[in-house]
Amino acid sequence: MSAAEAAAAPRRVVLTGCGALSSVGNGVAEFTAALRAGRVGTGPITVFDTTGFPSGRGHQVHGFDAAARLHRVRPEHTGRATQFAAAAARMALDDAGLDEAWLRERRGTVVVGTTDGEVGELDLLTESALTIGLGAFTGAALGGTATGSLALGVVRELALTNVESSTIATACAAGNYAIGAGFDAVRNGRAEWALVGGADALNRKTFAGFARLGLIAPDECRPFDADRVGLLTGEGAGLLLLETEESALARGAHIYAEVLGYGLNCDAAHPTAPEENSVARCIRLALENASVKPEEVDLISAHGTGTPTNDTTEIAAIRQVYGDEAPRTVGIKAMIGHTMGAASALGAIASALAIRHGFIPPTANHRSTDPECAVDVVPNESVPADVRIVQNNGLAFGGNNAVVLLGRHEDRGHEDRGHEDRGHEDRGHRSRGHESRAHQGHGNESPRGEYVR
Repeated sequence: MSAAEAAAAPRRVVLTGCGALSSVGNGVAEFTAALRAGRVGTGPITVFDTTGFPSGRGHQVHGFDAAARLHRVRPEHTGRATQFAAAAARMALDDAGLDEAWLRERRGTVVVGTTDGEVGELDLLTESALTIGLGAFTGAALGGTATGSLALGVVRELALTNVESSTIATACAAGNYAIGAGFDAVRNGRAEWALVGGADALNRKTFAGFARLGLIAPDECRPFDADRVGLLTGEGAGLLLLETEESALARGAHIYAEVLGYGLNCDAAHPTAPEENSVARCIRLALENASVKPEEVDLISAHGTGTPTNDTTEIAAIRQVYGDEAPRTVGIKAMIGHTMGAASALGAIASALAIRHGFIPPTANHRSTDPECAVDVVPNESVPADVRIVQNNGLAFGGNNAVVLLGRHEDRGHEDRGHEDRGHEDRGHRSRGHESRAHQGHGNESPRGEYVR
């Protein structure tokens, strides 16, 4: 390849920094330990009054001191979701071994996905208005409700100038949408780095919506379980620092994983229910974009909400693509709750940690697998594994689907990636524990209805 051709070729994109805020731990070390242990972060919600709701349980972030975490963003003037996004971005920067000056010297992009933005601030503003009247609607108060403040909060916190900044509101797939946007920018040379992911905070509006749909689990979220009845809302943030392989190698960075590719689609088939064929198409788009064969995927980090329709539809779509030998498929929402726009971003971080540290996090709270979800869900306890490629699913309201493929980074002297390079033959691919899937062989039919993603 000539120098000109090399300069024009798409660049390899790697993940070198992770920032995580969740109900099971803050920071990549705590998050990793929690995933290994199968720790469940369920507890009482205290950030708003749950009186009158059937349940007051959820997944709240604890031990988060915004004033201590943030250097420039002022917590008293900023909503909780923006605080999460800015703090997780700083965590990712520190984890990558970089400083603000390094970012400022290079063109970058900041993309944050969300479901609710700062709806929690709007809830508080509405309460104030009911008490004191229209005087509550000051410019400062209204400014705190802006959804775009999530990405802007990251930019402000790190004092960035030469960046693109956007907040993506594609609901519960938004984290993966953000990762895809950052991947494209770095891969195609529009940016030298990207801070991407998702953030959301617990709020009354979303909790009330799921409660009215009858989808709040009374005790725990149990993805793919025969007795699952619903989800538990959560909060948190996952921000990922992406850069070129060349940059990471030049500075001796630790590389969690390589971003191999992604797929997006929208079927708009139903306001809330996923559509099996559309989800399967999105998986195929991601595999094609990443130049990955189905048999090369070791693990799927599922959307796995624990609602009846989401889980059966998602597994049916997976089996459309993978057949009866689907990879191990786990649902970490059993541990961290449904963190909305942060969900697939935290799922991507979990996927990268599985690759780097050689383990598969469990599907916690599991009792017995639904026959219509007949895959190895790695129940309750993590397992050691040689994980090379992980598929991370994000499914959202309105038929917005996003799938990201992450892979173990292998330095091949900047040669083009080919299937023959990955060394999959040493992974014992067919020994994933499929023998435990006694219920395989069911068809792809699944119910459709009012159940959410």
